[in-house]
Amino acid sequence: MTAHARDGLRESQPICSGRTHTGIVRSMRSRGALSAAVAALLLLPACTRADDGDQAVLTAEALADQSGPRAWAAAPAAGDQDREEPLPIRTGWGPTADEIERARALVADLSLKERAGQVIVARYRGTTAPTRLVNGLHLGGVVVFSDNISSNDQIRGENRALQRSAKAAGRRFPVTISVDQEGGLVERVTGGTRFPAFMTAGAAADPGLTRAAAAASGAELAGLGFTTDFAPDADVTVGAADAAIGSRSASSRPQVVAEHVVASARGYTSRGVVPVLKHFPGHGGLTTDSHLALPVQRRTAAELERTDYVPFRAGIDAGLPAVMVGHVDVRSVDPGMPSSLSTKVITGQLRDRLGFEGLVVTDALDMNAVADRFGSARAAVRALAAGADVLLMPPSPREARDGIVQAVRSGRLSSERLVQAATRQVALLLHQKARGTKPKPPGSGRAVSARWSAAAVTSVAGPCSGRLVGRTVRLTGDPTDVARLRPYLTGAGVTIATAKPKKKAKWPATVVRLLGYGDPAGPGDVVVALDRPYVLGASRARVKLATYGTTPGALSALTGVLLGRQPAPGHLPVPVGGVGRTGC
Repeated sequence: MTAHARDGLRESQPICSGRTHTGIVRSMRSRGALSAAVAALLLLPACTRADDGDQAVLTAEALADQSGPRAWAAAPAAGDQDREEPLPIRTGWGPTADEIERARALVADLSLKERAGQVIVARYRGTTAPTRLVNGLHLGGVVVFSDNISSNDQIRGENRALQRSAKAAGRRFPVTISVDQEGGLVERVTGGTRFPAFMTAGAAADPGLTRAAAAASGAELAGLGFTTDFAPDADVTVGAADAAIGSRSASSRPQVVAEHVVASARGYTSRGVVPVLKHFPGHGGLTTDSHLALPVQRRTAAELERTDYVPFRAGIDAGLPAVMVGHVDVRSVDPGMPSSLSTKVITGQLRDRLGFEGLVVTDALDMNAVADRFGSARAAVRALAAGADVLLMPPSPREARDGIVQAVRSGRLSSERLVQAATRQVALLLHQKARGTKPKPPGSGRAVSARWSAAAVTSVAGPCSGRLVGRTVRLTGDPTDVARLRPYLTGAGVTIATAKPKKKAKWPATVVRLLGYGDPAGPGDVVVALDRPYVLGASRARVKLATYGTTPGALSALTGVLLGRQPAPGHLPVPVGGVGRTGC
């Protein structure tokens, strides 16, 4: 359908006529026509207002149905049966045709309320398995944060309890248990191996190591009962002006990001964990953080195709299973509308232009870029109509679920679109279960993490070999970072000066300044960027190094370089002004 035709449809159809719109939506069999029609309907004002008064994180008890959990396999309610031809779900992203058909049958057995719950992945509060929340609202799954974890044994046990509870309630497929575990600044599970920021991949320039690191991380996550990791980050950073992504991106060069995103995702997949590439249509070139407000992307679609889309296209061509859509106002495609709620972005760009057939997950719907304008119900319905399959973290899961149900019953959202979304999710869960996992215990990936960091350490000023510090070192910077590095140096025989000397010493201490995320450049003989490397350009130090992380492996590698025991083989994967070279 042309843009002119879509505009005509919006002008001629009253939004409050559920019967009229049901007929329009169901008469359009092609994916493009259906998507355009649904988008057109939802761009008009809604007839009812959702009550968005719930707090962002609710207790499981408050969200559970008053009648208690219902069986997942309950017969569909009257009127919930789909009588129309289902929307297509193609292969090429993981699930086989047989797994998709099995998923269709399982979703057909769910009631409308259960289908609406199935497409929601919610946050929860506390360290107890949210069984009442998941079973009471029939949720597709949950996302785990650091405040849900007290120990490895605890989260492993609670994840198992959640799966057992859903099965006991009659559910015939697993629960999605997801986590944000990128490495670097974004890590929720801290009781196992710590991995550096993904920019390590671009600096090390070894896709084999990138895959090995992701496989090691995935194995530990699988051992704790996680099914899904919202990683790797497929954003192409523009550099220092990048407000939200920074070291989470592998590089400012699209092809480099693409190569390492595919390698990383294959690493996770090899251990049975679903990787989710994020944040389509690209967040690395934006100067506003979508946690705070809606960022604006002013590149044209053709420009995006040459830059931000490159890693996502590579992942799609590699058959990767899932993509997260961020909250971005793409002015050249759908001005003013967050991409996570935009048919023109999700269906028009991601599905039709790039050819993605797999699972589409929204970024967290409680972020200000969406939450400031849309309530849980409106955002949920718009995202589904736009082509999303999983709704991540609506502020109120209950309101999101009920809003979807009301939209289907009124004809504002087609039942076929909801079924298609739920079927994609269930098909991927069945596929994952059939492939199995290859779990390993927490901490088993430390050697791989250390090798990755050792390959990434970058020297942009000073000698490329030999000892860089004297017998005594004075560490400056954030006290936490100083405390982390001190034992590595003392263990290697270096004396740590505890205070600035009052008079000139015969053997003066080498000042090593550690620069963490957001720290300004300052004086020192050696400066070390522990996260983003851009700060090195403003330093006048004679030696400038970048580690891209504060993990044990990164600090061990840094110690080796400072003492001349190992090289700094990495190269800057991003432009840094004010430095004389990109590496040794």
